[in-house]
Amino acid sequence: MCVLCGEMIMTVHWTDQPVHDINYRSRKMIVAGELQRDRMRLRLRRVAIANKILEYYGLTLKEWQGSRYMLFSKKGISEVIYDLGGMWDKASKMAHKTVDPLDPDFLRSLQERTAQ
Repeated sequence: MCVLCGEMIMTVHWTDQPVHDINYRSRKMIVAGELQRDRMRLRLRRVAIANKILEYYGLTLKEWQGSRYMLFSKKGISEVIYDLGGMWDKASKMAHKTVDPLDPDFLRSLQERTAQ
């Protein structure tokens, strides 16, 4: 159970599963906290990548307690995000337009930012 929100954590979103570990799926028992440092490093890396996209739309994503994310707008609106799969819909609602990482205007902006 999540201490902060009182929710039972029944499933782990595929973005948080160590799919790179060949032995992971065949294991009968997974110990809580095992490989936590690697998992958190990967979560923070995904947040950094997502923020490169979200910045264009005036949004920011932060990792929260190893189990959730928080999405913030520049207007002070915030949303709890349970997994990165659910982030895109909430980000689009907060930005009042479709957040699309393949949008040509976004890609042009990203290219300009990385060229500086």
